Amino acid sequence: MSRGPAVNRAKPLKSDRKQPAAGAELRPLADRLRPAGFAEFVGQSHLFGSGGALGRMISSGRVSSTILWGPPGVGKTTVARLLAGISGQEFVQTSAVLAGVRELRAIFDRAGERFRNGQGTLLFVDEVHRFNRSQQDAFLPFMEDGTITLIGATTENPSFELNSALLSRASVLVLERLNAAELEEILERVETYLGGRLPATPEARGYVIDLADGDARILISLAEQLWLHGPAQAMERLEVEEVLSRRAAHYDKSGDWHYNLISALHKSVRSSDPDASLYWLARMLNAGEDPRFVARRVTRMASEDIGLADPGALAQCLAAWECYERLGSPEGELAIAQAVIHLALAPKSNAAYKAFSSARKAAAASGSMPPPKHILNAPTQLMKQIGYGEDYAYDHDSEDGFSGQNCFPESLPRAEYYFPVERGFEREMRKRLAYFARLRRKRQQA
Repeated sequence: MSRGPAVNRAKPLKSDRKQPAAGAELRPLADRLRPAGFAEFVGQSHLFGSGGALGRMISSGRVSSTILWGPPGVGKTTVARLLAGISGQEFVQTSAVLAGVRELRAIFDRAGERFRNGQGTLLFVDEVHRFNRSQQDAFLPFMEDGTITLIGATTENPSFELNSALLSRASVLVLERLNAAELEEILERVETYLGGRLPATPEARGYVIDLADGDARILISLAEQLWLHGPAQAMERLEVEEVLSRRAAHYDKSGDWHYNLISALHKSVRSSDPDASLYWLARMLNAGEDPRFVARRVTRMASEDIGLADPGALAQCLAAWECYERLGSPEGELAIAQAVIHLALAPKSNAAYKAFSSARKAAAASGSMPPPKHILNAPTQLMKQIGYGEDYAYDHDSEDGFSGQNCFPESLPRAEYYFPVERGFEREMRKRLAYFARLRRKRQQA
C-alpha cells in the first residue's frame, strides 16, 4: 500500500480528515492504496523470502507463467502488476468472466505485434478457471513461443479446474488468507492515507478485522464505510455493527470452499472431536449451506466411519434428516447437530466400508460368474431338471441354524472381505464371524 503523509493518530475527529483531491474519490480506496512496489506488499512471506518463488523472480527480474491460487483479497492482481513492472513487460488485464474468443484473439494479436518489436506482454487473467478447456488450450502456443507470460488468478483448486497442458507450462503458487497482524498493518496504512484513526475502540477495531475474514479488499471497504459514516468519537463494537452491514463468511456452495468445509467436518467427526465438528457444522450453516446437503453427508459418515461399531448411528442420522424435513430451519438444524455429536463420540470402524469396496473389486474382476446352482430358486420344471436348487440346505433345518454351504460362484475360491474391529458393537460381530467360521469347518469335515 502506498504511504501518505505522517499523521497525528491521537486525533480521530472528522474535522481533521483530509479532503481527497478532485476526482480521486472516483477510484475505489483499495485501488488507490495498491502497493507501488513489492516492499509495500503485505502478506505471503512464504513466497517473498529468498527461497520463495516470487523472491527468486524479483531478484532475477525474470517472470515465468504462473497460476496464483488463493482466496479473494490477498493480492493476486497486485502481484501480477508488480511482476510486469520488474520484468519490463506490458501489463494486460482481462477476466475470464468477460472475455470470449474474439477478445482473446485481439489480445494475442496485439501481444504478437509487441513481441515482434521486442516487447513482452504479461497477460493477467482473473478467474482463469472460468475459461473452458478449449479456451484454456488457446493460450498454449503463445505461452510456448514467448508471446505472452500468463499470470492466472483463481480461487478454485487448479488441479480440478485447469487443463493439465496449461498446468504443465505454468507454476502454481498458493497465496494464503491474511492473518490478523497483516490486516492490522493494512488498517494502519488506511488510516495514514485518510489522515486519522478510525472511530472505533480497540475491541470494535478487532471486530472489523475479524469481519474482513482475511480479505484486504473487504477490510479497506469496511474501514472506508466506518470513516465516512461513523461519528467523531470512538464507537463500541455494537455501534460499529450497526454502521457496517455484516459480511457473509467466505464460502461458495459450488466451489472449493464448499468441499473444504465438508471435509473439515468429516475429518473432525472421524477424529472423535465433537467440538471441532460442531464448529465446522456451524461454519457451513452460517454461510448458507443447504442443511439437506449436510444431513446427506452426515448420513454417509455413519456408514463410512462408524458402521457396525454403533449400528444406531445410521438410524440417528436418518432421524435427524427426517426431523429437519419436518421442522425446517433453524429448529431442524439442532437435530443435525445432535447427530454430528453422536457420530463424533461413537466408536469408529470403517470395516464395512472396506469390506464393500473389496467385494466390489472382486465382483468386477470375476465378471459374470453365475451363482452356485444349489442356492438358485427353481420355480419351473426345466430349472429343476438342470439342477437349480438341488441339494440346497435350508439353514433353519440345520444344527445351530447354520448350514455352512458355499454361496460363492463354484469357480471362485471363498474370500473374506469383512474384518470387524475390536471396538463398539463390532466386537460382537467379530465373535459371530469366528463362531460361524468354526461351524463351517465343522460342517466341511463331517
